[in-house]
Amino acid sequence: MKRLPVFFACLLACYTTCEAQIHRKGDIDTTQTSRSYNLNPVVVTGSGHHQRLKSTATPVHVMSKREIQEQGITTFDQALTRMMPQTSMAPNSMGTFLRLNGLGNKYILILINGQKVTGDISNNVDLNRIDMSRIERIEVLDGAASSLYGSDAIAGVINIITSQPTDALVHVHNDLKVSGKGALTETVGLDIYKNGFGSYTTFTHDRADSYQNNNLEYVKGSDTETQETIAPLFTGYRSNVVSQKFTYKPNKKLAFNAGLSYSYKITDRPETREDVTGGTDYEMRYKGFRWNLGGIYKFSRRNSLQADFTVDRFRYGKEYDIATKSYEVGDYVQSKKQRSMEGQLKAILGLTTNSTTIFGADWQKNYLTASSGNIDQHVSTFAAYAQHEMKFLRDFTATVGLRWTYHETFKNHLTPKATLMYAPGNFRFRATYSAGFRAPGLDELYYHYFSVNRGKAQIIFGNQDLSPEKSHYFSLNAEYHNDYIVVGVTGFLNRINDMVVRENIDVDANSLQMLQTEFPEMTADQAAKLERYSLYRNSDKGDVKGVQLNVSANLFEGFNLSANYAYTYARSKSGEDWMTLERSIRHAATIAANYHRQWGKYKMNVNLNGRLQSKTYYPDYEDAPGFGVWNLHTTHTFNVARWAVIEPSIGVDNIFDRVDCRIDSSSRKYALYTPGRMLVVGLKVRFLSKHE
Repeated sequence: MKRLPVFFACLLACYTTCEAQIHRKGDIDTTQTSRSYNLNPVVVTGSGHHQRLKSTATPVHVMSKREIQEQGITTFDQALTRMMPQTSMAPNSMGTFLRLNGLGNKYILILINGQKVTGDISNNVDLNRIDMSRIERIEVLDGAASSLYGSDAIAGVINIITSQPTDALVHVHNDLKVSGKGALTETVGLDIYKNGFGSYTTFTHDRADSYQNNNLEYVKGSDTETQETIAPLFTGYRSNVVSQKFTYKPNKKLAFNAGLSYSYKITDRPETREDVTGGTDYEMRYKGFRWNLGGIYKFSRRNSLQADFTVDRFRYGKEYDIATKSYEVGDYVQSKKQRSMEGQLKAILGLTTNSTTIFGADWQKNYLTASSGNIDQHVSTFAAYAQHEMKFLRDFTATVGLRWTYHETFKNHLTPKATLMYAPGNFRFRATYSAGFRAPGLDELYYHYFSVNRGKAQIIFGNQDLSPEKSHYFSLNAEYHNDYIVVGVTGFLNRINDMVVRENIDVDANSLQMLQTEFPEMTADQAAKLERYSLYRNSDKGDVKGVQLNVSANLFEGFNLSANYAYTYARSKSGEDWMTLERSIRHAATIAANYHRQWGKYKMNVNLNGRLQSKTYYPDYEDAPGFGVWNLHTTHTFNVARWAVIEPSIGVDNIFDRVDCRIDSSSRKYALYTPGRMLVVGLKVRFLSKHE
């Protein structure tokens, strides 16, 4: 896809928005007032305490529950890719490879209500663990944020904020969404709230079939001869998530919460066949269990103390559905088990009228057991941090913060942060510097990995001589904000030192002998086919720079528009050579137009959204072409009684039937995974028993 159409689409959206704002006349209704309010939501991720979006000195992107519902979004990856152009996803049987501002999973910190989510498979995150039914908003903080959030927050932070309603004594809800290729998502929930006690129970079932866009592949070693394959472009799965949360608020100052969630997922891939390639002998099976306890005590409106403790367990392995020489049908072989424990203590203090001060401490312990990687290791981290935010000279706000981290392996590290905001009238001008820190993972340090995939051996060595990765993030932001429109532009530079990369090393006669000694289970046939093995090492540096344009507006009564554009140039340097980072995207844009209107007890909502992006870079492979995908979604809400709401929905995903039908080959990667145009239908039912 060419670059100019994306750029001009965003300029056109900005121009239309500004023109509509200039010519707006008359009053707006109460629904429109609610929309204006949503242009300035409460956020917490940028500063570590609750404040209005336009008041935070650190720019934060927000996806509200209303926006997620309007677009018919049912999965976490849809929420990010349809509304955040600086993110991209690559689903596979191992999970989802997520990128933010050109950097991959290991540089992105995913939080649920401020607590870290643990669990990945070869740096692919299992996003099916996230319960979308409870999301109040998703906050995305670009760039290094280690001063508040510690290790891993180099590309940015994605904080999922959940909510627990208190407006009904009993609330029963069911949300069903069905589309093509066997895709189905259903959530059933029961909420009870009375006299300060709340119980919130949710069960979500999600599934999809495997599919191909082309059933051919090139014969190995040939660029012209093809053969049939059953290898899927998208790997099907079945997933269940059960979550339970309790809250108790005995008075206005004190509140407690406790929650747990259990997730189960198994792939659904084509089985091995003798007459065609692409099948597998086993499915990948994942299980996650997470629980937390927390509480907050508010001394006054601006002074509080909160504590949280979270345990997160995640494991995955192979469940065989084809009998082999070593395994019977139904056998399960665990590949990897992760466990993390985290305790947090934070005080938020309004020591003066125009300032907010935060003191906090954080303790983490992470465990990794991997049979295929020959690892059974753990590591502890302790951190203390402070941040002071002050408003001065009427229109200026400054924030300074510092975090001290003691890592069991890499010892002491300091990560500072400084921001300055000048806010005259409806304008905001922000400057940010923040440092990032990432300790190499236990797998990167200790892996001694051997596995066989489709008859080919895969070997990865860890490296205990690795150094931590450190980054310096700079950004400048300008924004105009009123009750009807927000227009913002941000430029940033993220420089990373000692990036940990997995280097592929060609196998020669000497290294082959070493590998056979290290892995005696490798057969002679596997050794003969082995072309390279991998070793983790520190490269010289990484460099990511970019520009983001964002517009959100209430154009006229009942009609809202948002347009976002991201330019990202991501590179890494090894020796004297610069190389574009794998899977990075230079240009991307998201556009959403929404119209809503109510007639008595009936409410209609129509949403058109699109994602446009340029090619995806694969330095060692063929680049994936760019694309533009548009989706239409409508919801129809009927308030059939004071205690019952029925909301059917219907829409079309990928209206213009964009697909990547290239023939599969060893040098080919993909960025567009849709099977084409699909009808999407849904039904949401809610029953409420109001408080007396």
